Amino acid sequence: MSAAILEKPTLWQRLRPVLSGFDLLLMLGVLALAAGGLVTMYSAGYDHGTRFVDHGRNMLLGVAILFLVAQVPPQRLMQLAVPLYGLGVALLVATLLFGITKKGATRWLNVGVVIQPSEILKIATPLMVAWWFHRREGQARRSDFFIAFGLVLLPFALVAKQPDLGTALLIFSSGLYVIFFAGLPWRLILPVFIAGAIGIGALIASEDQICQPGVDWPLLHDYQQHRICTLLDPSKDPLGKGFHTIQGMIAIGSGGMSGKGFMKGTQTHLEFIPERTTDFVFAAFSEEFGLAGTLSLLLGFTFLIVRGLLIAAEAPTTFARFLAGAISMSFFTYAFVNMGMVSGILPVVGVPLPFISYGGTAMVTLGLSLGMLMSIARSRRLMQS
Repeated sequence: MSAAILEKPTLWQRLRPVLSGFDLLLMLGVLALAAGGLVTMYSAGYDHGTRFVDHGRNMLLGVAILFLVAQVPPQRLMQLAVPLYGLGVALLVATLLFGITKKGATRWLNVGVVIQPSEILKIATPLMVAWWFHRREGQARRSDFFIAFGLVLLPFALVAKQPDLGTALLIFSSGLYVIFFAGLPWRLILPVFIAGAIGIGALIASEDQICQPGVDWPLLHDYQQHRICTLLDPSKDPLGKGFHTIQGMIAIGSGGMSGKGFMKGTQTHLEFIPERTTDFVFAAFSEEFGLAGTLSLLLGFTFLIVRGLLIAAEAPTTFARFLAGAISMSFFTYAFVNMGMVSGILPVVGVPLPFISYGGTAMVTLGLSLGMLMSIARSRRLMQS
C-alpha cells in the first residue's frame, strides 16, 4: 500500500468542500459588522454582567448556523417552505390559546422548552411567499397577489394580537418584499404611499386633539397609542414615556462628528440610555463613535444589502431570486426601524439592530437568513464551476 494512500488529508483539504463556492464579499461584510458589534457591546455592556461574553457566544452560534444552512441547496429550502410556514402558524395559534403571558403580552409557548414562535415566521413567511410565486412563474394573476397578501397577513395578525407590533411589522415587510419583487403593479403601491403620507400629515396636524387623556384610538392598544403620541412630542412626558426617545437623541447628538471615544460615553456609562445593550444600542454606538462611526455603520449595512441584491439578481431560480431579495431588504428594515426609533423619527418598537444588539434569538434568526443567502450565492457559483 503506497504512502499516498495512508497520508491523512490536511485540515484545508477537509474544509475545502465545505467552503467551496462561498461568497467572500458577503462574508467580509458580515465579519466587519460583527466586529463592530463586539466592540460596541464591550463598551455598552461593560458593567452589565456577562453581556459581552454572551454576545460573542451568540455570534459564534449564528456563524455556525450560517455555515450549516449554507450547505442546504435552495431546492431543499423550497421544500421546507410549506411545512415550516404551517408549523409556525400552528404554533402562533397555540400561543394565542395556551401561551405564557409576561408584562401583558402572550408571546411565548412552552413545548418542553419556552420558545417564541413569531421568530419562526420571520424566516417562514418569505420562504412561503417565494414558493407561492415560484409555482406561478410567468403566469401570476391578480388573484395570486391577493392570496400572497393573505399568506402575509395571517401571521402578521396573529403576532400583532399578542401584542408584538415590532415583530409583526418585520414579518409583514419580509413577505411584502417578495410580493414586490414578484411584480406588484405600481398602480397598487402608489395609492398606499399617498394614503400613508396623508394619514401622517393628518396625525401631526391633529396631535393636540388626539393625544389628550381619555381619547381612544381604534385598532391600537393603549401602549401603541402612547408610543405614537410620544413620537410626536416626547417632551410632554420627559421622565416617563418620552424618556427613552429623549435620552437616545441626546446621546446621538452629543457624539458630534468623531464621538466621545471608546468607553467614554457619558450617557451610556452613567446609565441614562435605557436598554443600551439591546434596542437602544445604536445610541451608545453613536455617542462614542460620532457621525463618522454612524456613517461607517450605514456603509456596512448598505454594502450587505447591495451584495445581497446582487446575489438575488444572479440567482438561478425564481424562488431563490425572490428569497434572496427579501432577505437582503429585511436588513434594511431592521436597520432603518431601529435607527429611526432611537433617533426619534419612528415610534419605539422592539426591533434589534443586526450584529450590534444583544440577543440570542435574534442572532439565530440572523444566522438562518445569512445562511440561506449564502446557500443561494453558493449554488450559483457551483453551477458556474
